[in-house]
Amino acid sequence: MTFRFSLSSLFLTALFLGFSSPGLNAQSEQNLDKLVRRMVGDFSSGQQSQRDSDYYDIRLHIRRIWTSDHSAQWLYVEQATAAAEEKPYRQRIYKVERDGETGFKSTVYTLPNPESWIGKYKTPAEFDRLKPADLSLREGCTVYLTIQEDDGAFVGLTRGEGCESTLRGAKYATSSVIITDEMLISWDQGFSQDGKQVWGATKGGYEFVKQ
Repeated sequence: MTFRFSLSSLFLTALFLGFSSPGLNAQSEQNLDKLVRRMVGDFSSGQQSQRDSDYYDIRLHIRRIWTSDHSAQWLYVEQATAAAEEKPYRQRIYKVERDGETGFKSTVYTLPNPESWIGKYKTPAEFDRLKPADLSLREGCTVYLTIQEDDGAFVGLTRGEGCESTLRGAKYATSSVIITDEMLISWDQGFSQDGKQVWGATKGGYEFVKQ
């Protein structure tokens, strides 16, 4: 009897896990799609710059690329001041994917010859000429995200001091984000070896309103 009871218990446990795991996976995939939909688009910090002169009017453009890759979602990111959109100061590729059953991560890469990709967010199919193997990983700069139960916002940040930065004497950089349907709040900061902030906003993140 004991032997038969144990087998039944194992069967029921396996059955439960089999039914619950796909549900969790499906919900996680839905949330991943929601995260990417919120990230893709054109954004402006113009409203914030008008309220507070410590913030610049920045334009942010994010587009999906390599849509045939079903293992992850890839995004091209271009950021520039409104006064010089033709000269972006940041161009990146983000690989956005699930991280465990409830988390997500956005891994950051740089492009070869970034100048040749300026403005290509308007024609994202051109990135088919590029492959993931052509990219360079930004070690330690991955942003790890979770979805908040109370308001549904995605909140994320880098971990530790491994994201190298040499701008204005910095040793490392940190990034934190809050992503909603209407807005992407991004706070990038650079710190010196002794932990002193040497670049980036000091009051809080840039508020990029979706256009």
